Amino acid sequence: MELVIDRVTKQYKNKIAVDRLTFALKPGVTGLLGANGAGKTTLMRMICGILTPTGGTIALDGTPVTEERYRAVLGYLPQDFGYYPEFSGRDFLLYFGALKGLDKTQAKRRTEELLELVGLADVAKKKIKTYSGGMKQRLGIAQALLNDPQVLILDEPTAGLDPKERVRFRELIAEIGKKSIVLLSTHIVSDVEHIADRILMMKDGQIIWQGNWNEQDGSLEDFYMKEFADK
Repeated sequence: MELVIDRVTKQYKNKIAVDRLTFALKPGVTGLLGANGAGKTTLMRMICGILTPTGGTIALDGTPVTEERYRAVLGYLPQDFGYYPEFSGRDFLLYFGALKGLDKTQAKRRTEELLELVGLADVAKKKIKTYSGGMKQRLGIAQALLNDPQVLILDEPTAGLDPKERVRFRELIAEIGKKSIVLLSTHIVSDVEHIADRILMMKDGQIIWQGNWNEQDGSLEDFYMKEFADK
């Protein structure tokens, strides 16, 4: 399984948000680092088929991201995911399960599994508007996992989580990465330092460094700050 990003560009009028990127993603966790405005979210939205590239192609084993069979194996948590405040956590997941094509039995089983997994089983009947920011974020993570995705795209997924929740989330993502392609965008370097098989650093729409941090010396955060300070 391989997700190939080939010479992908996205231009908005006079601004090039993503500049002729070429790389491939295989099963495992890839951490995407970069300051605000680096092009991370634009790149992820193109990988999810939400934005159309100005140039280049994105495909999973030859299947373009615009095709339904790609969307069927995709999980996505945007930075600001939409939710219905009057829905309960359980009803929200059941609703999204239906949108993702799960039958009623599958949707119910997967919803209960994920409520337990993200620690929301005890508040499953409560309305989302009563949830804390961290609880809403955990619900967002659960909806991204509903269809047991082969490709999981996560944009700032640990925003609003406390340190204990972040550790639990990292363990969950590391486990998912054993069989799925996971792309995790964050500005919190420690969230990817210990679980990412590979790191991509973006600046001004380009990748300025990529590699396996375990093969490097020193702190990833120090290196990251140096790269962005010096370039």
